[in-house]
Amino acid sequence: MGGHGHHPVPEIPCYTKYKWETVPELVKLQKDLGKLGLKDPWARNQVWRYHPGFGTKLQRILTCCFRGWKVGVPAFLITIAAEKALGIDYGGHGHH
Repeated sequence: MGGHGHHPVPEIPCYTKYKWETVPELVKLQKDLGKLGLKDPWARNQVWRYHPGFGTKLQRILTCCFRGWKVGVPAFLITIAAEKALGIDYGGHGHH
């Protein structure tokens, strides 16, 4: 997939690198579930979210909300400027 070597293949980290026992939030979750007689066997799949390389929850939210703004805002401004310069009006004013 991706073909012909044009795109680099992302490195998949080894699953043993992440242990849910090292994440306080997941330890608390397992304790709370344990009180109800439950266990989350897939907790290790969520450990990457708490890894220092992925930032805090706020940083992840901000990244998600503002990703693409560096390109989007200038593209928007260039589009507006081009429409004004070329006299393009999508409002339909005066065409009754």
